[in-house]
Amino acid sequence: MAAPELYSKFARVWIPDTTEVWRSAELTKDYKLGDTVLHLQLEDETEFEYKLDPKSGVLPPLRNPDILVGENDLTALSYLHEPAVLHNLRVRFTDSKLIYTYCGIILVAINPYESLPIYGSDIINAYSGQNMGDMDPHIFAVSEEAYKQMARDEKNQSIIVSGESGAGKTVSAKYAMRYFATVSGSSAEARVEEKVLASSPIMEAIGNAKTTRNDNSSRFGKYIEIGFDRKHQIIGANMRTYLLEKSRVVFQACEERNYHIFYQLCACAHLPEFEPLKLGSVDDFPYTNQGRSPIIEGVNDLKEMEATRKAFSLLGITEAHQMGLFQILSAILHLGNVEVKERGSSSCVISDERGHLAVFCELSEVSYESMAHWLCHKKLKTATETLNKPVTQLEAINGRDALAKHIYAKLFSWIVGQVNKALSTSSKPHSFIGVLDIYGFETFEVNSFEQFCINYANEKLQQQFNMHVFKLEQEEYMKEQIPWTLIDFYDNQPCINLIEAKMGLLDLLDEECTMPKGSDESWAQKLYNTHLKKSSHFEKPRMSNKAFIILHFADKVEYQCDGFLEKNKDTVNEEQINVLKASKFALLVELFQDEETPAAPSSTAPSSRAKIGRSTQSFREHKKSVGLQFRNSLHLLMDTLNATTPHYVRCIKPNDVKSPFMMDPHRAVQQLRACGVLETIRISAAGFPSRWTYQEFFSRYRVLMRQKEILSDRKLTCQSVLERLVQNKDKYQFGKTKIFFRAGQVAYLEKLRADKLRTACIHIQKTIRCWVARKKYLRVRQAAITLQRYTRGHQARCLCKTMRRTRAAVIFQKYTRMWAARRQFLRQKAAAVLIQRLLRGYTARLEYKRLVCEHKALLIQRWVRGFLARWRFRRIKRAVVYLQCCVRRMLARRELKKLKIEARSVEHFKKLNVGMENKIMQLQRKLDEQHKENRELSEQVRQMESHSATELEKLHLQLKTLQEVEEEAHQRGDLVMSLQEELEMVRQELEKNKEMVAELNEKNTLLKSEKDEMNRLILEQEQQIKEKSEATHQESTEHLQAQLNEERFRYQNLLTEHLKLEERYADLRSEKEAAIELSKPGHNRADSGYSCSQSESVHSSVLTASEVSSLEREDAGQTAADVSLLLKLQRRVAELEKENMDLQGEMDTKEDQLQIEKTKELEDCRRVLGAERDYEALKRQELESDNKKLKKDLQELRQSLSKGSGSKAASPGGQAYNVLLEQLNSTTEELDMRKEEVLILRSQLVNHEAFKHKETGTEGDSGDSSRSPTLDLHELNEDGELWMAYESLKETNRILESQLQTQGQSHEKEVEDLRAELQRLRAELDQQHQMLSDSLELPHDARIQASLQHEISRLTQQNMDLLEQMGKQDKMIRKLKKHLKTYVKKFGEAEAGVHIEQSSPENMVGESGRMVSIVRKERDFQGMLEYRKEDESKLFKILITELKPRGVAVNLVPGLPAYILFMCLRHADYANDDHRVSTLLNSSINGIKNVLKKRGEFETISFWLANTCRFLHCLKQYSGEEAYTKHNTPRQNEHCLTNFDLSEYRQVLSDLAIQIYQQLIRVIENILHPMIAPAMLEQETIQGVMGVKPTGMRKRTSSFHEESSHSLESILKQLDVFYYTLLQHGNDTELVRQLIKQQFYVICSVTLNNLLLRKDMCSWSKGLQIRYNVCQLEEWLLDKDLQGSGARESLEPLIQAAQLLQIKKKSQDDAEAICTMCTALTTEQIVKILSLYTPVNEFEERVSISFIKSVQTLLKDRKESSQLLMDAKIIFPVTFPFNPSPVALETIQIPSSLNLNFLTRV
Repeated sequence: MAAPELYSKFARVWIPDTTEVWRSAELTKDYKLGDTVLHLQLEDETEFEYKLDPKSGVLPPLRNPDILVGENDLTALSYLHEPAVLHNLRVRFTDSKLIYTYCGIILVAINPYESLPIYGSDIINAYSGQNMGDMDPHIFAVSEEAYKQMARDEKNQSIIVSGESGAGKTVSAKYAMRYFATVSGSSAEARVEEKVLASSPIMEAIGNAKTTRNDNSSRFGKYIEIGFDRKHQIIGANMRTYLLEKSRVVFQACEERNYHIFYQLCACAHLPEFEPLKLGSVDDFPYTNQGRSPIIEGVNDLKEMEATRKAFSLLGITEAHQMGLFQILSAILHLGNVEVKERGSSSCVISDERGHLAVFCELSEVSYESMAHWLCHKKLKTATETLNKPVTQLEAINGRDALAKHIYAKLFSWIVGQVNKALSTSSKPHSFIGVLDIYGFETFEVNSFEQFCINYANEKLQQQFNMHVFKLEQEEYMKEQIPWTLIDFYDNQPCINLIEAKMGLLDLLDEECTMPKGSDESWAQKLYNTHLKKSSHFEKPRMSNKAFIILHFADKVEYQCDGFLEKNKDTVNEEQINVLKASKFALLVELFQDEETPAAPSSTAPSSRAKIGRSTQSFREHKKSVGLQFRNSLHLLMDTLNATTPHYVRCIKPNDVKSPFMMDPHRAVQQLRACGVLETIRISAAGFPSRWTYQEFFSRYRVLMRQKEILSDRKLTCQSVLERLVQNKDKYQFGKTKIFFRAGQVAYLEKLRADKLRTACIHIQKTIRCWVARKKYLRVRQAAITLQRYTRGHQARCLCKTMRRTRAAVIFQKYTRMWAARRQFLRQKAAAVLIQRLLRGYTARLEYKRLVCEHKALLIQRWVRGFLARWRFRRIKRAVVYLQCCVRRMLARRELKKLKIEARSVEHFKKLNVGMENKIMQLQRKLDEQHKENRELSEQVRQMESHSATELEKLHLQLKTLQEVEEEAHQRGDLVMSLQEELEMVRQELEKNKEMVAELNEKNTLLKSEKDEMNRLILEQEQQIKEKSEATHQESTEHLQAQLNEERFRYQNLLTEHLKLEERYADLRSEKEAAIELSKPGHNRADSGYSCSQSESVHSSVLTASEVSSLEREDAGQTAADVSLLLKLQRRVAELEKENMDLQGEMDTKEDQLQIEKTKELEDCRRVLGAERDYEALKRQELESDNKKLKKDLQELRQSLSKGSGSKAASPGGQAYNVLLEQLNSTTEELDMRKEEVLILRSQLVNHEAFKHKETGTEGDSGDSSRSPTLDLHELNEDGELWMAYESLKETNRILESQLQTQGQSHEKEVEDLRAELQRLRAELDQQHQMLSDSLELPHDARIQASLQHEISRLTQQNMDLLEQMGKQDKMIRKLKKHLKTYVKKFGEAEAGVHIEQSSPENMVGESGRMVSIVRKERDFQGMLEYRKEDESKLFKILITELKPRGVAVNLVPGLPAYILFMCLRHADYANDDHRVSTLLNSSINGIKNVLKKRGEFETISFWLANTCRFLHCLKQYSGEEAYTKHNTPRQNEHCLTNFDLSEYRQVLSDLAIQIYQQLIRVIENILHPMIAPAMLEQETIQGVMGVKPTGMRKRTSSFHEESSHSLESILKQLDVFYYTLLQHGNDTELVRQLIKQQFYVICSVTLNNLLLRKDMCSWSKGLQIRYNVCQLEEWLLDKDLQGSGARESLEPLIQAAQLLQIKKKSQDDAEAICTMCTALTTEQIVKILSLYTPVNEFEERVSISFIKSVQTLLKDRKESSQLLMDAKIIFPVTFPFNPSPVALETIQIPSSLNLNFLTRV
């Protein structure tokens, strides 16, 4: 498309203007070829005709579309020209308050004249590691690019900062060095980065001064090389200075000052240490009062002096040297006060009435007479003699000033040398980054030698810049394989040749300086004769013969020749220098000692690099002219810059009045031309300035493509579209990966795109308006139909109503007549029914009375007959019983006699006992059968009794009903009459009461209203009081919680600092050990293949003994400092722990008070039930012990009977034996029954405990969380029955364990009783042995008789004892039966829903038996592990050092290493071995630290965090403290530590857990950080919403999805990995929640910080994308059931930022809505987002400045931090809630894969 065609109606152009330089206007008519006038409309709507030049036909430059205004890179503009650059800079600077802008490879920095919060450590961290085009322009971005290229390409870099005075060069260079110092750090050898930063205040004090343009103007140029090692850490620096403005020492213009150091000295004159300098006010010295502006607003010279002295100390300059420096500076001030009086016409004399020369000589310690003499004389040398010639007054004053300047220059060079010495390093830097802070192009009304040298340097730098830009353009074209055509650019080599070539200006100046009578006038004539009309860059002013004009690249500059020769010579009286050299002041002599003999170049400077004003120059070099020295140093500087990769920073001064954020267009354009920005634009615009990738072009201009043009190959698609849209193929070129456009083509494409979108919008509007009109028509039509329908309905209803009324009248008549007839009939019917009812009632009552009498007679008869029958039965029964007793007594006596007779015969006794056992078994079987029959009969009797009781109850109910009916009938009959009488009275009283009721109703209404009002007031007051109390309680709780979190945060920060100090101390110690090893002789053996030169270099690198000793002293001092700091930190940690414990105690007290009331009733119920259970358990134990004793006695009786029988012959037993056996069998049967009842009781107790746990399960303590059902149980049984069964089973186990303990105690008692019984039996056995030995001495018959007698008496006694015990047992059994029935009834009511089979004795016996057998199986294991002393290191090696989470540890029980360590610790505690306990704990802690230090991956840290927390919980759980043991089982409480209190180690482990947690957070941040910005901001998650704007040379990271880019899915997958790994390792749920909250805070902070620093991301579509991504994160939280973790709340700032991008931003209501909505964002952040808001399409609007100001006004009362960025490095305080382990130590099995066979289970 031809250029004239772009000048159509509504096109906007720029026209020149005298006030604003360029002014915007809009075409009102289309331009046609041949037109001489453009019809324009200005922005103030005034018409204007712009006349065109008919010869050149140049049209005014076009204006860029509004969507491109405010771009980060000027090269992204479609039209590249001066007005577009100026307008873009002005919009960014004044409207958006952005001071940095890219212009290709240049960073344009505009001085805001205001302190901005964009240089903090948070901003440095945000730019660190980012690509240069990804973030908004910033000096940190340029510094990061230089640092990254140095690390990546291994090539030296340089940053060239230039600009005129007051543009902010020094500040920019200072911030660049601060960035390098912060990002890179330094090695452990010294804090070099701090020294690099400390050099800035020193150089500002001695080299900066106030000028009319700048309060802190650098009056010298400097180039600082910051050296880096192979790890890219700062190891040293070196500074080179250029062209110090020495004339400022003796002369200052109006409103200017001398160097800052002089004013700082005068401000400190009152201090004691400065009294010997004899200083005073600045007004007392001519060198400081000439400018008449000694004070800088906002600067305190006294405080600045403190900062300067502190910087001197940090750089190693001692106090003595500092005072020496100040002494020399004070001497210079006093030298300026020396007065010279004229004596004659050709001589002068010193007038020292005030003694200033004496003070000067005293301070400089030189001879007063010599100095006074040579100030007024000079020495002339001829071939034969030397003459002393007096000088005139003017020459003496000039000599005095020259001496002052020379002394200051020497002092300046010495300070620079000391700074370089402090910043130097013994090792050679691997690479360096140079920062050049040099003066920009200067032009004043009077330009002299200084401006000539400055502009000469800028010509050289501009030439280097042009060549670099040209080279980059060429490389870009060749990379994309685009035909390269030479671009014409300005070459300033002729201007440089004019200055520095042979017979150039500098050569002629040096030649004139060597002439005896050379002068400025003669030099000017030589210039005219040599270059005038011969060089196009040299001109002569019309009205002057002592000036010349040079056409520099920036502007024409006129130089005055006065003073050129004197300044170029820089002569000083040599005799004055000799006087100073003879001084006794060592420092002053040191300044001039290099002039005596030539010295080698300084070690701090690079080889063969000479520096102006440096102390390393020889005396002969000092004789060189200033111009020659400057040219040589400039050539060296250019060689250095050409050997590096340059980065350019151009500083712009916006106005001369130092007003913040105000731009003067004339001054800005002047500087843009001077600094090369417009030249860069011109070079870029000459080729193809706009460059798009194919994907970006496709996404932006997709709307211009047709469906058939869209192909799979993006390049072919773009080619076909461009061939159709742009006919001229010269306007674009296709590269390998990009499309290159000529200037203006992107604007043309944007116009086509906007037209296409506008057409689409019109079509959409047309369709919507059609739809709205049709909807309106349909509504009107529907309304008309509705009106018609309702009208017709109304008419029909009226007709229907008339017909219905007619029919109703007929029906009313019919029913009225029917009602009258029916009324008559009903009255007659009621009378007949009443008569019948009374008659039938009378008959029924008579019949009822008769039946009652008969019933009562029968009842009396029945009871009498029953009494008589029972009386006869009892009498007969007593007679029969008496008869039976008599008969039995008689038979018993007979049997007794027989027994006595038979007992006398041993043989009979043996025969009798032969069949005794058989008879006992037969009798036992018979008794079993009888008992069985008795049970069946008792069951039948019980059923009959229940049936008869039911029938009897029914009869009683019927009888009671009949009696009530009869009584009611009698009462109603009596009441009928009384009611009739009362009815009349009531009717009379009713009339009277109606009036009273009405009055009472009124009063009642009033009272009710008053009552309601009072109740309402009372409720409101109660509600207010309640709300106030709750608010007060909530505030106090939140305040305490905030204080607790703050203290916890401070404590954890101190812990982190302590850890860093420990690591630093360890590094220093390791370096010291390495240095000592290196210093030992005989260990530096080189390989045989190395050369001798290599061996010598190795030996030369070894530290000497003095260096080792100095290193040791430094290490000792550092260690002492670290130890003192460590002690302070420990004391502070102790105080914080105490405060933390106090706050925690207060919180616990309040929580306990709330919980005491809730648990009081529950405790009462538990106490009652527990007492009952204990009582039943005690009874059961006594019953079982008695049963055991009875069984034992019975067994002994049987054995004694069997042993006592001597013969096997069977004989019938006597009656006594039969009775005895019967009683024994019945006792056995009773014992079996009691056993069943005991088992039933036990099962009921178990069920009762399970039921109680089910009711109180929701009120459990904190330990219940550890017993909560897992995810698998929920999936298996969602209604919780499986979990309830599991809890019941565990509760049953606990009860049975307590029962077993009780049984064990009873068993011990039984053992004691058995031992006593054994002693008794032994005594009896001894007695029997004695009797046997006695009986052996008797005859045979007597011996048999005695043994039988003894045996019978013993058996009889035992039988009597047994009978007595059985009687007692029967009583006890009857009592237990009663208790058993009572409790069975209670438990049956409590568990009415339980099935009968579950409570059967057989099932419960089997179940309880199985449970008891499981516990008894591991009863002997105490949960301890024993190991030998020599296996200790092996244990830690296997369990800690070599254990890998991805290996064996994945299949282990979660926390198994912690359990094993604790079990070993338990055994050490059990053995009371304090040494082993301390060794075990300390070695474990140190081992974990070492493992985490060596293997810092996520899995390892997570694994050891889980085990450390579990170890800590085990120490608490088994500590024996009541607060922790209440969650344990009785078995676990038995495993508590008994001998040692490990509370201090618990604190150490807690600190270790905090350290591991913080390390884990840092690892997670390192993993997530590079993924967050691409996934949350750059990836297009919602297709078709985002639009890509044109970009410049600083290409941002592509926002399109690529294979290597990160997406939101990758973040979610990474979060899944983190989450499941943490759970797999057994981390506590609460700890996982805290980690997830921290991760989401990192995502929020990094995303929001990138949003605040990236203008291209602040748009409506980006807000929509962020909101979508946040929703995906919220869904992830919902899926993982982590809503209550606080992670959602941590995303609130990001959510509000997204809403702020999408909300309407026009009216005052919108501003108020923003202030109400954005509560999580600070005022700075809200204003920043509004300022950065950038429309992606032309249909969006920018946020106006007035709207931003209104938002600021509404937010001014907010009290919040002024920090712009969120602190992404902050770590929330972590807590480790106590989580007791449900795992019993005795059940833990150690896998064989761990190879811990040397551990023994105890």
